[in-house]
Amino acid sequence: MSSAQLSFASLGLDAVLTEQLNKLNYQQPTDIQGATIPLLLAGHDVLAGAQTGTGKTAAFTLPLLQRILEAKQASVSDVSDVSDVSEQDGINHISEITAPTVAKTNIQAKAQYSQQIKALILVPTRELAQQVHQSVTQYAQLSDIRAVMVYGGVSIQAQVNAIKAGTDIIIATPGRLLDHLRHQVLSLASIEHLVLDEADRMLDMGFKDEIVAILKRLPATRQTALFSATLDDAIFKFSQRLLQQPKVVETTKRNSTAAKIVERVYNLDTEKKLPLLSHLLNQQLHAQTLIFSRTKQGADSIAAYLQGQQIPAAPFHADLSQFVRNQTLDDFKAKRLNVLVATDVAARGLDIDQLDRVINVELPFKAEDYVHRIGRTGRAGKEGLAITLLSQDDDAQLIAIERKLDRHLPQQWYQGFEPDLTKAATPLPRKAKKGSLKQQARKKALAESARKKR
Repeated sequence: MSSAQLSFASLGLDAVLTEQLNKLNYQQPTDIQGATIPLLLAGHDVLAGAQTGTGKTAAFTLPLLQRILEAKQASVSDVSDVSDVSEQDGINHISEITAPTVAKTNIQAKAQYSQQIKALILVPTRELAQQVHQSVTQYAQLSDIRAVMVYGGVSIQAQVNAIKAGTDIIIATPGRLLDHLRHQVLSLASIEHLVLDEADRMLDMGFKDEIVAILKRLPATRQTALFSATLDDAIFKFSQRLLQQPKVVETTKRNSTAAKIVERVYNLDTEKKLPLLSHLLNQQLHAQTLIFSRTKQGADSIAAYLQGQQIPAAPFHADLSQFVRNQTLDDFKAKRLNVLVATDVAARGLDIDQLDRVINVELPFKAEDYVHRIGRTGRAGKEGLAITLLSQDDDAQLIAIERKLDRHLPQQWYQGFEPDLTKAATPLPRKAKKGSLKQQARKKALAESARKKR
């Protein structure tokens, strides 16, 4: 049965969840949800390849909430069963218990269960932690399930208080979670479900040691789900340490980009990048645009240049305070700000609806990050536009990206910003010469094509 024929109820979700999904206008499961939810409900470990925008958060949070709901109901049933057995055995321990008292006992049973943390969701960034928490809160609105966020950059005492108040789910970044564990603020001994979201990014950011340290504090018997935008050899190798006989789910071709994303690559000189960027933004002033830079300094410089051109823009990277990042992201989501200039690390995990376009001022250092970048647009079946400003400086990255995608990215010139072919090529290191020749050949081919059209 295809996802178009499925409903959330047919996947086996509780009415408490499906009723809330109806209120949120979730009509049908996405491909990743239809494939993953039944496996997690059945208790399997899962290794899933899913990019941002495919509905992956609901794919692991919904079955997680379902399993916790079932456990809560079971804990109350156990109290009732003990009461029934006592009466049947003629033991008058509770013969005088009234209905309100039984209800109170059930509430106490639920409260005692809630003091035990049952699920841990690990994420690479604070922004992703906030987004996952928002989803959990929305989906669980009709239940008494509680979730607490644990990440750096904010008051540790506020998190301690929230944890001590009792929670079912911890949503955490690895570093801050380890801080709490080392200070014995919480225990993971009761964890039954573990989720690693965007595991590839956590490895890229150097969290492997922290994750391994956290794993040592978890029960050996648990259900584990690992979600990654890419399923490469590194992820498969890492998953062997976490998963037991996992079911592997991939709903899209590896290293592919969304079918509804239009990709445009403009070939130009480096010094023309920012003027063309300004020109493109002025063509559609109200389009929600996410601009990528390879470095934090680059993001600051691009944002400053655009501001100097009277184009409201803000940088978004890890050197900014949490308050500034939250405010900037809120403004962008609310469309009070139309242009956000981000680094790959800061933008990873951002969940932005109706993003009209992505512009790469520089190609990323890692080829797979190109897929992550342009995957921010063209989400949920909508059309998106991905523009890359390509100069000779990006040649090495272009070759790596085309090899990763296993396809050629067609290049074109933008009228008025054509590259100057009369400039002497800058000498490059020997390893880069082959790519440089390819780039020059492409420029000549474009020039010849342009002359024929005149």
